[in-house]
Amino acid sequence: MKILHVIASMNPVQGGPCQGVRNYIPELQKHGVYNEVVCLDKPQDFFLKSDGFKIQALGPGKSPWCYSAKLLPWLLNNLTRFDSVIVHGLWLYHGYAVKKAVEMLKRRHKAEGFPCELPKVFVMPHGMLDPYFQLAKERKLKAIRNWFYWKLIERRIINEANGALFTCEAELLLARKPFRPYKPQQESCIGFGIAEPPEFNHKMYGAFHQKCPQVVGNTYILFLSRIHEKKGVDMLLRAYERVLEARSSLMQVESHDGESSGDCLDNSCFPKLVIAGPGLETPYGQHIQRMVSQSPKLRQSVFFPGMLTGDAKWGAFYGCEAFVLPSHQENFGIAIVEALACSKPVLISNQVNIWREIKASGGGMVAEDTMAQTQQILEKWDSLSFSEKAEVGLRARRAYEEHFAVEPAAIKLLCAVR
Repeated sequence: MKILHVIASMNPVQGGPCQGVRNYIPELQKHGVYNEVVCLDKPQDFFLKSDGFKIQALGPGKSPWCYSAKLLPWLLNNLTRFDSVIVHGLWLYHGYAVKKAVEMLKRRHKAEGFPCELPKVFVMPHGMLDPYFQLAKERKLKAIRNWFYWKLIERRIINEANGALFTCEAELLLARKPFRPYKPQQESCIGFGIAEPPEFNHKMYGAFHQKCPQVVGNTYILFLSRIHEKKGVDMLLRAYERVLEARSSLMQVESHDGESSGDCLDNSCFPKLVIAGPGLETPYGQHIQRMVSQSPKLRQSVFFPGMLTGDAKWGAFYGCEAFVLPSHQENFGIAIVEALACSKPVLISNQVNIWREIKASGGGMVAEDTMAQTQQILEKWDSLSFSEKAEVGLRARRAYEEHFAVEPAAIKLLCAVR
């Protein structure tokens, strides 16, 4: 079987969809499936050099629509080589181009009198039909744009495809809410598997400590994701600052009374907070850094190592006490599952679509995406004993094995496109 993956970009900075492609393909190859990717990146982009599968880079994509004049001719010349096509992500030119190519090939075959043997086409939204994007106050203009785009183009891409593929049950159900008419021919929940992390070695710690030397000798909680308002980073910082203030106030009261619990209550004993990921150069990223620089308590305890990759990323995961992501919307959360795979408890909001699986497994803690609830979850985590934290870590690993391993997800994908 031959599968073509069509995606706007394979740049890791873009997050989930391209990482999903990279996770699925090695497992699909084990089952004898040939995979090829076509994207709208520049052919010379560095991040295309290390993948063990064929990538056709036809960019750079122009404008916010990510248009490339090279894509449609390539599709017309190559679609018939494949049994199935998976369009990863919505709202951009690559989905329109696939639909246009299929229509043109059908007309061509009909005019020439040849049998029309075209591949099946599937769309994988990767959370891009979540109602959040139509309801968020800061996205009013984009929501209006999406509504018109749905009426003109996207509804036909979804409804005329052979099926829609979803990463989890919550995503499938949420996708039915924001737009009408929404009538995919088939809905399949295939999961979203994450490959096993590399086995730990001490070089990973060294690579991470080079990026973030401030945490050497300290415990820390890790946020590793895009620095974006959707992720709740500002809310996390305010909640974290309140935790530090509460500890300082308690310490002052006990000192005034001449009593001490024997516990360390100053900032140095509460885990540090590492905010890692791309986006520090954006207006929101700069706002977040100002929040920290203007707070004496945060300045001592919050660090920004930037985007982490390779050994540095895995060193951050293996070295953290827990992983935190109080996102206002999260389709799946690859970094969350990577933390689970490293036996690290996760502290997340109930706006992450996989929160039910995590809560049921006991591999983490779940709260609402508010500052008060985020503060509570941080304090609840810190109140656990060492042995209790270790037990949550063991459950985190079991949650990964039972729900998020890549092999079962790849098999489900293969069954769906067959």
